[in-house]
Amino acid sequence: MRGSAPDSPSTPGHRHLKRAAVPLAAAALLLPLFGAAPAQSAPGAAPDRLQSAFAAASAEYHVPQSVLLAVSYLQSRWDYHGGAPSVSGGYGPMHLTDARTAIATTEHFADGTEDARGDGSRPALRPTAQAPADSALPARLKTLPRAAELTGIPAAELRTDPAANVSGGAALLAAAQRQLGEPLSADPADWYGAVARFSGADDTATARSYADDVYDVLRTGERRTTDAGQRVALTAEPGLAPDTAQLAGTGLRTVDADGAECPKSVSCEWFPAAYAQFGNNDYGNHDLGDRPASQPIKYIVIHDTEGAWDGVLNLIQDPTYVSWNYTIRSTDGLIAQHVKAKDVAWHAGNWDVNARSIGIEHEGFLTDPDAWFTESMYRSSARLVKYLSKKYGIPLDRQHILGHDNVPGPTASTIPGMHTDPGPYWDWAHYFQLLGHPFRKTAGKRGGLVTIRPDYAANQPTYTGCTTAGEPCAAHASSEVRLYTDHDAGAPLIKDVGLGTTPTTGVNDVSSRVSTGQQYAVADRWGDWTAIWYLGQKAWFQNPAKQPTAVSAKGLVITPKDGLASIPVYGRAYPEKSAYPAGVPAQSVVPLPYTIPAGQKYVVGDEMPGEYYYAVTFTPEAHQVVRGQDLYYEIQYGHRVEFVRAADVTVENSAG
Repeated sequence: MRGSAPDSPSTPGHRHLKRAAVPLAAAALLLPLFGAAPAQSAPGAAPDRLQSAFAAASAEYHVPQSVLLAVSYLQSRWDYHGGAPSVSGGYGPMHLTDARTAIATTEHFADGTEDARGDGSRPALRPTAQAPADSALPARLKTLPRAAELTGIPAAELRTDPAANVSGGAALLAAAQRQLGEPLSADPADWYGAVARFSGADDTATARSYADDVYDVLRTGERRTTDAGQRVALTAEPGLAPDTAQLAGTGLRTVDADGAECPKSVSCEWFPAAYAQFGNNDYGNHDLGDRPASQPIKYIVIHDTEGAWDGVLNLIQDPTYVSWNYTIRSTDGLIAQHVKAKDVAWHAGNWDVNARSIGIEHEGFLTDPDAWFTESMYRSSARLVKYLSKKYGIPLDRQHILGHDNVPGPTASTIPGMHTDPGPYWDWAHYFQLLGHPFRKTAGKRGGLVTIRPDYAANQPTYTGCTTAGEPCAAHASSEVRLYTDHDAGAPLIKDVGLGTTPTTGVNDVSSRVSTGQQYAVADRWGDWTAIWYLGQKAWFQNPAKQPTAVSAKGLVITPKDGLASIPVYGRAYPEKSAYPAGVPAQSVVPLPYTIPAGQKYVVGDEMPGEYYYAVTFTPEAHQVVRGQDLYYEIQYGHRVEFVRAADVTVENSAG
């Protein structure tokens, strides 16, 4: 679909012909690094090989090694991702972008058919996303071809050889430094402007935010083992003070952030969603409101876009399409706000959740395990969520920071079509570390609850259907753990009666999976296996002591009241019929095809009154929040949260 820069054949010494000024010490390091096979993926590769590549590139291009390491950490956390591209077409540890090549070789598949508005009182709105083709790619999406020009390294090698990739990044940084008229200084403090330009951002706010993050990494230092087993370390420089005045010489534009609701620590712009009337007395693509004065905001819903940045921004301007509050760009973490927090976006497929939530889209694809989410995007998103959490009193836990895949179907008929993003490859553990609320053990060895917490890098369950139905997805780290009907990996998977299908290992099949940070009541234990109450059943997962996939926890749980054989489960917390005033049609409170049998326990996420936001007109004068006397508890029922009526349950402490 999109061509790339020609890939010239790789021949021994090809790069050295373009590198006449390679220092002798650097050349000694380069010789073992640039073989025919990718350096990091070669069998038996030394675990410090990537660290040596940073040293070699630093010496060759006269870029401080610490700057190279910090930039790479922000781009990829030094991971190689098997040579596969990120969502924005970035390759390797330096995230060099070649979007034309990446997009031309990648297929993506939808993860659901839900009505994003999710309001039974209005006709279903299920538009088909048709993002227009780009007539020209911005510079931030084609840094790899530029690196190929600067280094003489073939583009294919820059995509697949981590050491070559690091050299390409060093060449780009050095070129940016020269363009700014700055010397190739050995002092990291002198590279602020070049780092800002390396981000690919075309505005000062985004470039500044990116550079500040890089220098934060420089000051704190980092150390980790990469996805390919490479040990990389960056020594902290706590007193480092960069020359931020260099930003003025970058020539970048100033973004108009007027009206955007974002923390000062991120780059944010106001890019409003369409709000207009169209045929058949309908309108879109969101509803005006008065939150939190009229109704508290209880949830933040994490999505991925299933599309690239420019196409997504075109869709948000279509009043016949759906909406969400924010989009975050992969390459540099730029945030665009589309719908004010006071208004209700159509994003989660459940009107009750929409009315109580803020939706954040992240540029990405669920079914492409190596279209990885960048560190820049994770950090920018975490800053935004912390800001929203503080402003609206939203707890930072997995009962309130939901994935789209945790949102319940509001009615039985909607359950099969609910979306499943951001999917098993979103790193919830890392995300909550950035939020300042890491998942920790909070109870003794035999606590009544567990918090799901596998080692993300080591946890690589098999998924299928990323590119072809039934075919295995590429091996990849995952935040999710599989559930079985018995303490045996050969036992059948847990079945979700709401889906009405045989459970599979499909990447979009959430019937028998739990996710990092979610909490469940312990039902049983057997050796290295733990059972939890899940979808009304006893569900088992492997939890060996030497490599645990969960930690003990404590908290509140609900259980059916004494004398009740079972209780119903709901997909929305709507008021009782008597609460609706004249002129507002009463919404049905119909149980889902789920129950909680006597003796089972489920973790409480929140207590709330039954509420319904009546908003079916273009102008908001007739809008109102209907609030009833019935109370509900949000619970972690399966992979998704659900609701139970307070009148049906007893609340108790798990430790008791």
